[in-house]
Amino acid sequence: MGSHILAIDQGTTGTTVLLLDEGLRVRGRTTRELPQIYPKPGWVEHDPETIWRTVVDAVGAVLHEASLPPAELAGIGITNQRETTVVWERATGRPIHNAIVWQCRRTAPRCAELRAAGAEAAVRERTGLVLDPYFSGTKVDWILENVPGARARAAKGELAFGTIDSFLVWRLTGGAAHVTDVSNASRTMLLDLRTRAWSEEMLALLRVPREVLPEVRACAEVYGTTRGVESLPDGLRVSGMAGDQQAALFGQACFEPGEAKCTFGTGAFLLMNTGERPVPSHSGLLTTIAWTVGGRTAYALEGSAFVAGAAVQWLRDGLGLIERAADIEALARTVESSGGVTFVPALTGLGAPWWRAEARGLLAGLTRDTSRGHVARACLEGIALQNADLLAAMAKDLGAALTILKVDGGAAANDLLMQIQADLLGVPISRPAMLETTALGAGLLAGVGAGLWKDLGAVRAAWKEERRFTPSRDRAGVEEQMRRWHAVVEKA
Repeated sequence: MGSHILAIDQGTTGTTVLLLDEGLRVRGRTTRELPQIYPKPGWVEHDPETIWRTVVDAVGAVLHEASLPPAELAGIGITNQRETTVVWERATGRPIHNAIVWQCRRTAPRCAELRAAGAEAAVRERTGLVLDPYFSGTKVDWILENVPGARARAAKGELAFGTIDSFLVWRLTGGAAHVTDVSNASRTMLLDLRTRAWSEEMLALLRVPREVLPEVRACAEVYGTTRGVESLPDGLRVSGMAGDQQAALFGQACFEPGEAKCTFGTGAFLLMNTGERPVPSHSGLLTTIAWTVGGRTAYALEGSAFVAGAAVQWLRDGLGLIERAADIEALARTVESSGGVTFVPALTGLGAPWWRAEARGLLAGLTRDTSRGHVARACLEGIALQNADLLAAMAKDLGAALTILKVDGGAAANDLLMQIQADLLGVPISRPAMLETTALGAGLLAGVGAGLWKDLGAVRAAWKEERRFTPSRDRAGVEEQMRRWHAVVEKA
């Protein structure tokens, strides 16, 4: 068996492919951008054929760059933008409509209709999700309802539905495998969270025929082998799969209850491992499946802050306080504190645990002495304060204190932001040697599925920390800042 893994990270704005060796060293990396399609305001689509082309091109480029014989590949892992929905013909593999992207809001009227009919409690109880256009269920219904003849064809078994993972496995295996994994399935609003099987109740509610559904599988197993792929030989195993945020949690080796990760991107995406039982949230968080590996399923609580890195972009592009996003750390370090300035980064409303779409950004506590440095530092604190509230809600729902927060994403490279986050949480922040943990998670799952790593202990041993940030502030001062923050959030 080979000792290398091909990790495909198919994201919203592009596809990245990593070639990893047994020691998790990156032997090749290529990204191909993906154009966005906006048919109407609030609608977002991707061309599935373009998605496939970015995957084929990136895979080919990585293997060419590394000059690696295909026999050296132990397996292929996939991670993906989770809720994005594709429906295709089983006979030809051709999509019948563009993919409807997770960001698309076209099914908001349908969700409002279901909410008015009293369906929200059942959705939450059965799936762990909120009734929202974000998830796949209403997207499938929309395609079947709006593509002429699609609903009748679906009932005859002529059409297949899948999130991007399903579509890619179908293409990689030449149509031999119509599968998804439990993490992606748990984002469709169609899966029973406890039985990990498609819910007849949700299928009926969302008008999705069982005939279009993929088989739900674990996250680390062989789903099939490559066949007829332009940039790959036949016979390579596709052996690992998870949605992007769950893959990042796995890539961070967060295997114990209470372990959590935060991906600092445009927004901040937090997942906390809750162990082998789904924990219902009383704080507006989502309950989701993290993964199934070796016959054991881990669940997670998930919350996201809409604005994290985007706040820094706003300081750069909107206010002109900095020339480059990376400049914010140096500017914030020109002062010892934010000088009483509080910034609530509700530039697109507030998500969990507040869920206030009408909220707007707020900069409070300004005085004649306020400088650019104070505003920059308050911006970093605002990002970290949002996360502190999210993680407090997670710990309350779980009934266990946070033990450590692992971080990844572009803004995780900001040392000052990471120290601020550690101080506010009162727990260590662990930054890995490899910040591309989403692709790493897909690669690790594929390695486990292919037998390259025998168990999660081997994966944890392979994970490497680059730096740890330990809390250094007095807790009384932190608590006073949190009280001031919550008072300002109420006014946002």
